[in-house]
Amino acid sequence: MFEQAFKNIDDILHKDAGCTSELDYTEQTSWLLFLKYLDALEQDKATEAELEGNVYIPILEPQYRWQRWAAPKNEKGEIDYNSTLTGDDLKDFVNTRLFPYLRGFKQKASGPDTIQYKIGEIFGEIKNKIQSGYNLREVLEIVDGLRFRSQTEKHELSHLYEAKIKNMGNAGRNGGEYYTPRPLIRAMIQVIKPQIGQRIYDGAVGSAGFLCEAFDFLSSQPGLTTRQQETLQKRTFYGKEKKSLAYVIAIMNMILHGIETPNIVHTNTLAENLSDVQDKDRFDIVLANPPFGGKERKEVQQNFPIKTGETAFLFLQHFIKMLKAGGQGAIVIKNTFLSNSDNASVSIRKLLLESCNLHTVLDCPGGTFQGAGVKTVVLFLEKGAPTRKVWYYQLDPGRNMGKTNPLNDADLAEFVELQKTFADSPKSWSLDVASIDAATYDLSAKNPDGGEAVAHRSPLAIMEEIAVLDAESAQVLAKIRGLL
Repeated sequence: MFEQAFKNIDDILHKDAGCTSELDYTEQTSWLLFLKYLDALEQDKATEAELEGNVYIPILEPQYRWQRWAAPKNEKGEIDYNSTLTGDDLKDFVNTRLFPYLRGFKQKASGPDTIQYKIGEIFGEIKNKIQSGYNLREVLEIVDGLRFRSQTEKHELSHLYEAKIKNMGNAGRNGGEYYTPRPLIRAMIQVIKPQIGQRIYDGAVGSAGFLCEAFDFLSSQPGLTTRQQETLQKRTFYGKEKKSLAYVIAIMNMILHGIETPNIVHTNTLAENLSDVQDKDRFDIVLANPPFGGKERKEVQQNFPIKTGETAFLFLQHFIKMLKAGGQGAIVIKNTFLSNSDNASVSIRKLLLESCNLHTVLDCPGGTFQGAGVKTVVLFLEKGAPTRKVWYYQLDPGRNMGKTNPLNDADLAEFVELQKTFADSPKSWSLDVASIDAATYDLSAKNPDGGEAVAHRSPLAIMEEIAVLDAESAQVLAKIRGLL
């Protein structure tokens, strides 16, 4: 039922002049799902209050509640078409009354961790792009048929929403920035083994895939107490996101996974000065796939001890700083980070090796990230003690990966098992840090069994070598000419 509903919504939005891509379909579906969810949440809260002999005060005023404007019902519980808004009347109500009203909650909220603040933040960042009020009426009726009341319903909806995010990621680079393959995330979490009571952080949260998978991992543990469940809901998962669409998707994704008021802040993480970070700001676990390839302005770089324009390298410094002593991290980054010869890369590798135990590097093959040609590695680290030995695993699923052959959980099973004991195998080996060049801190390593190098040299390093060879050739030619 849910799958067909999502397909029908996409079909309607595809016909609308205001929605032109998968990104638009996901964005517009998100705000509608959020308001339907909010209506279900309000009904549940009212029922709970009544059973306890209390009075529940709704968040929304009557005229802005779902049952009044989106899906008014008659006595039979069917949509009352005599009192429904449609066409231009519906579009005008949504654009000129509903959205401004919801946007105002940000100023009225008691704090950023409240559902009221999330309402204001979401509707302050997006707008209704559905240009036809008749198309909007059709979509509203489909969304009204969706149910969020049971855990089974939420679970199925969350899987379908994840599929929409994945499709959005495949549709283009902007969407792809929000999507990390879920099998890879699950393997990272299995290695980290988070515990209830630990605080988990992603400062480049995207669609909140890391936080949602960590929630699924922790909430599936048997025999959780009411207090532990409350800890998971309110004091475990934290994220920051710069982009408006990703912020909205992250909020909706976490809600569908079962987290009522996600601790996601809409902010530019890199605009924060690292020198201002205090112990109370730090986390037990960092799980992240920061965007790479971006270029940050000089004023942003001033927030970091090691200046670089590469977004991912700034994020790596941020994550190291945000970890508590003894805290663990699993971070996706370009594989060229292991061997880049520029000053910033060398300095960050030195910082990493001296302040953290970089115990594991997972080398991911091309095609791991659909639509992105760049190769990546996952860095597993523990803060507080220097690195003595690094264990490498070269992931090789034995096939070319892509949209029709994506990464799956079985591909990573051997890695997760061997990592427990840092075992050697045809795909895994260890590197003694004492053996690396202290001038470069080059962490690339060749598989002793003849596998491909974990990281290739950067274009800059290759160009430098070519320049040296050219100079040597010129000297040789000059000598030859002198002899002639």
